Amino acid sequence: MDRAEKRELVTGLNEAFSSAGSVVVAHYAGITVAQMNDLRSKMRAAGGTVKVAKNRLAKIALQGTDSASIVDLFKGQTLIAYSEDPVAAPKIASEFAKGNDKLIILGGAMGSTSLNADGVKALATMPSLDELRAKLVGMIATPATRIAQIVNAPAASVARVIGAYARKDEAA
Repeated sequence: MDRAEKRELVTGLNEAFSSAGSVVVAHYAGITVAQMNDLRSKMRAAGGTVKVAKNRLAKIALQGTDSASIVDLFKGQTLIAYSEDPVAAPKIASEFAKGNDKLIILGGAMGSTSLNADGVKALATMPSLDELRAKLVGMIATPATRIAQIVNAPAASVARVIGAYARKDEAA
């Protein structure tokens, strides 16, 4: 890799770190190519990215970003998983690590907050932004539905009473 390619990689990683909602750093020693491709496809489906870069280049790319505090995690064979959704990358990485003991989560960052391995796993258990939005809409819509039912209940009762009188008159 020549100097221009390294500069391009550092610039790309810097932009990714700056725009990422969360970043996860993990050791991947012993993971097969098929397993790595599986992790990448799962991460891509969730809107995230998995990259393997030289630690020195990743440290340079972290400079000037909110995630700069995780620079100490880059030792040994490390991979970087990141996503714009703060929950997606930690969730996919944690799920993959449960099924594959060779992926060891070292830590990560969410914005300017540095996370240890337990912090990343805790972040993975949180609902995603879309799930939270759906719950919020459901909570807002439920009272409106109940109000509509209460308002319509007297009219329905009156209609049933009139219907009962009509049936009574027909029978008589």
